[in-house]
Amino acid sequence: MDYSTESVSLPPQNPEIKTTVWQEFLTVIKIGIVNSSMLTTFTGFWLSLKFNERPFTEHLDLAFFTLVGSAFIIAGSCSLNNYIDRDIDPLMKSKQKRPTVTGRFQPLTVLLIGLGLTATGLFMLLAAQVIAALIGVVGIFTYIFFYTMWSKRRYTTNTIIGSISGAVPPLIGWGAVDPTLSLEAWILFLILFIWQPPHFFALAILRAEEYRAAKVPMLPVVYGNRLTKRQMIVWITCLIPLPFYLYELGITFVVIASILTIGWLLIGVSLYWKLKTEKWARIMFVYSVNYVTFLFISMILASFFT
Repeated sequence: MDYSTESVSLPPQNPEIKTTVWQEFLTVIKIGIVNSSMLTTFTGFWLSLKFNERPFTEHLDLAFFTLVGSAFIIAGSCSLNNYIDRDIDPLMKSKQKRPTVTGRFQPLTVLLIGLGLTATGLFMLLAAQVIAALIGVVGIFTYIFFYTMWSKRRYTTNTIIGSISGAVPPLIGWGAVDPTLSLEAWILFLILFIWQPPHFFALAILRAEEYRAAKVPMLPVVYGNRLTKRQMIVWITCLIPLPFYLYELGITFVVIASILTIGWLLIGVSLYWKLKTEKWARIMFVYSVNYVTFLFISMILASFFT
């Protein structure tokens, strides 16, 4: 549900290139998204243990069910997304390596993979903590129904709606340890929620013609690049105060997080009129991917010194 590792451009599938069933399976479940979501899930889990003064080594079983369960529901949801979007994916160059487009996986196979992984993941989260499973259900429902099936093909707000599902992994991790979900848990959610619009708007600028061909009303397709760029700057600005709510991680973390955020904002503003829109968007997209990775890793590292 977290989209941070989507590539900027992928060439059409070459039928002469041989791929294994395992490689096709990893494409179906969007393994890059699964991996990046595992980082944010683990961060929520780890910080919840730290803030509640509970040792990690005494909760290895809980960590297993939480992380694997979260990975499974994300992989399953991504598979269902592939199944639902199989009619528009052939129209988008960046999606043409998907097995549902190449025909290497039949639609029913992808559907069964999605349902099987999602159900298994929910059972694992239920074994960890009821609230973790409920949050997982919210993420699945938002991504599959509110985003993929409803808003994606109708409204430019689809990105914001999809950001809800992309922001739930740290809540799942936190809730598995502390079902009361303290303020810090919601700050992790807000960071990911606010981070996703500028991340995806940059990607949408780069793939605008693909989305136009598929008749997906992404913001730059409907309202143009100028408005999209302005909104990206506004969303990034909204990230600035959030690290201060995690002051318990120490002043060093707050400073690092602030530098990362302000650096992103300064790059966006300083290059706003200097570069062509596509080049500007590519720089902003690459920064956004590294931003969220470094930010969440720094949270984990900072916890060792508090």
